[in-house]
Amino acid sequence: MGAQLRVYKRRIKSVSATKKITRAMEMIAASRIIKAQRKVAASEPYAKELTRAVTAVAQGSDAKHPLLTEAEQPKRAAVLLITSDRGLAGGYNSNAIKAAEQLNTRLAAEGKEIDSYIIGTKGVAYYGFRNRVVKESFTGFTDNPTYADAKAVAAPLIEAVQAQAADGGVDELHIVYTEFVSMMTQTAVDARMLPLSLDQATESPGDGEGTAKGGAVVLPLYEFEPSAEDVLDALLPRYVESRVYNALLQAAASKHAATRRAMKSATDNAEELIKSLTRLANAARQADITQEISEIVGGASALADANAGSDR
Repeated sequence: MGAQLRVYKRRIKSVSATKKITRAMEMIAASRIIKAQRKVAASEPYAKELTRAVTAVAQGSDAKHPLLTEAEQPKRAAVLLITSDRGLAGGYNSNAIKAAEQLNTRLAAEGKEIDSYIIGTKGVAYYGFRNRVVKESFTGFTDNPTYADAKAVAAPLIEAVQAQAADGGVDELHIVYTEFVSMMTQTAVDARMLPLSLDQATESPGDGEGTAKGGAVVLPLYEFEPSAEDVLDALLPRYVESRVYNALLQAAASKHAATRRAMKSATDNAEELIKSLTRLANAARQADITQEISEIVGGASALADANAGSDR
């Protein structure tokens, strides 16, 4: 039983060390969530107003811009999937990849070819393991993305949308990411970024903005100089960058929340395992002590019987 007791003690020591690591990772993730939430909140007004400006320009002119024009028969779509560079985040990556798979299936059923753009080593590894073609991949910044990262990701996407179909251009641009709803809820979503749907892009009015009767949003009127096309050329790349940046921030906050939840679960499991192993160790120690007492009593009894026999 002494050997069994040593085994339990080693396991308790190992699990205790693991518990310290998971507790530290939980605390680190909790601190990063707050920073990520602040960045999401700071980016949303810019993205919202930029979308409204693009919508107002598009509705207030007869411009036929390639980033606004629906293709009559779309044949190719680009899908941007946002995953993480690190694991230990529960089902965060698998849920995002599952949403991308469902989107790819739907687009393929519509007869569209798919160009995949991947952010995060987990998504790159998933596609690489299955020998799937990835147009471009981006890694190394998912935990703390910056606007420069979003700009680097958006550049090839905008180029693909502006290119002709014969040159490898795409007719649609979709994005799949994990939306941060709350500390306990993160939802994998897919959205079409381009061509921009004017009905979907029109958002609720903010403070100081009026609505027409019936709730219709009154968008501002613009005069274009030199032309609406030039304005859209300048606005729409910024629109794509802001959408990608906001998605990166949402995904980062979701990943940190998922990591915190997973590490808390791991810490709780470690505590339960330590309690279970402690009970087993105590039982082994008690059995060891009982055996030693039995051996002492048995030896004393045998010695007493031997002494009684010699006296006769």
